[in-house]
Amino acid sequence: MVKIGLIGTGMLGEAVGLHLLKSGFSLCVYNRTKSKTKNLEENGAIISDTPKHLAQSSELIITCVKDGDAAEQILFGQDGIVAGKHDGLAVAEMSTINPSSAIQNSKRLNEEKIRSLEIPVMGGPNVAIDGKLVLMASGDRDVFDKYKQVFDTIANKTFFLGKSGSAHSIKIAMNLQISLLALALAEGITLTKKAGFDPEKFLDILNSTYFKTGMSENKAHKMIRDEFEPTFTLKNLKKDLGIITATAKDFGAVLPMAERANEIYNDALEAGFGEIDYTGILAYIKKLSEN
Repeated sequence: MVKIGLIGTGMLGEAVGLHLLKSGFSLCVYNRTKSKTKNLEENGAIISDTPKHLAQSSELIITCVKDGDAAEQILFGQDGIVAGKHDGLAVAEMSTINPSSAIQNSKRLNEEKIRSLEIPVMGGPNVAIDGKLVLMASGDRDVFDKYKQVFDTIANKTFFLGKSGSAHSIKIAMNLQISLLALALAEGITLTKKAGFDPEKFLDILNSTYFKTGMSENKAHKMIRDEFEPTFTLKNLKKDLGIITATAKDFGAVLPMAERANEIYNDALEAGFGEIDYTGILAYIKKLSEN
């Protein structure tokens, strides 16, 4: 069985790790805040003190950290993965980072004789716990093929997209859809309520048309009830919108809706809504409507 290392045990990373353990894989785990590895340790994971130590005992390392700076530090910092490199080591980056950063990281890892792959995913911890994520891969095809069993355990659909940077380009395009759909639902619900109607009627009609989405069929009913238990925080989606707008400039793309969404989510973050679910953008829109 493949010796897997997992770095980053936030909500998503922990769920991925628990599912891998349940599926019979050997798992070594590192997280900067060690207390966040407790649940994984209780389910059979071995806890490492540093990424270097984890790398020394792993064949495939999956990283799932908060941003590009954290990813770079984990890879190349003091006691990072590179410090623990050995023949046959491969790294799969699950974190959502700028495609340009992914390309640069891949190049630096290749110089260190470490093979790499990017594997951002769609879906939150609620589906990761059952291995039902959607996984997008790019980079070293041989790594993808060699560890396909691992990736097929993590996700029920996998897509290999080609050269390094491709998967993260698609990932941030997907997260742009999420941010705009959440805003559209939030404003539709707010407008309906202000017009004096039950927003459930709005959802009933919306979900009777081909304009319906998984979000309108599932999360929107919780939004109406002001239930914003996070599966993906508003703060994290704001972070991704920053990546989206920066990447658009790198590619020479003009994305006016992404730029405006970035501003709105930033305002919501500054107003104190960062730690709730991203669909809590409704709570911020509601606050604006009350002023």
